[in-house]
Amino acid sequence: MEYNKLIAVSGMSGLFELLTSKSDGAIAKSLENNTTQFISSRAHQFSHLESIEVFTTHENVFLAEVFIAMGGSKEALPSEKEAKEIVAYFKKVYPKMDFDRVYASDMKKMIKWFGQLKAAGVEPVLPEIEDDAAEDTTPVSADTNSKQKTEITAEATTKESTKAAPKKAAKKA
Repeated sequence: MEYNKLIAVSGMSGLFELLTSKSDGAIAKSLENNTTQFISSRAHQFSHLESIEVFTTHENVFLAEVFIAMGGSKEALPSEKEAKEIVAYFKKVYPKMDFDRVYASDMKKMIKWFGQLKAAGVEPVLPEIEDDAAEDTTPVSADTNSKQKTEITAEATTKESTKAAPKKAAKKA
């Protein structure tokens, strides 16, 4: 099982492994009880776990980054039922989290999901970010650039000479 195949489903508890998708839903396997079921996209929304972000005091981070911090922490996981314990846990494990915008219920889900990932033996992996800026800053070779300038200059010269030619002809007549 791979981290990038895991989804959260609105209105349903726990995490699911996406087995296949269909036009009207998906077939997924629950990490809680290992049951496979069809989940309708008309009644539920799917969120890939690797695309979920968490609010921080600076820029948002992927949920996997929080899971990695939780896995590297020596703090014991708190009970899912005590909101104050959960908030105190995250203040120790991931202090950059924006505690005004991340609710205790969201933190409770993170605790539950992290427990399911550990039980299933799935390691959270940060998604690879495609950098659009890197594509835009591709260096252009000097030869290509000078060819483009030469073509543009030649084109401009041709247009100017075409415009000037009729005027000279009119003056001669």
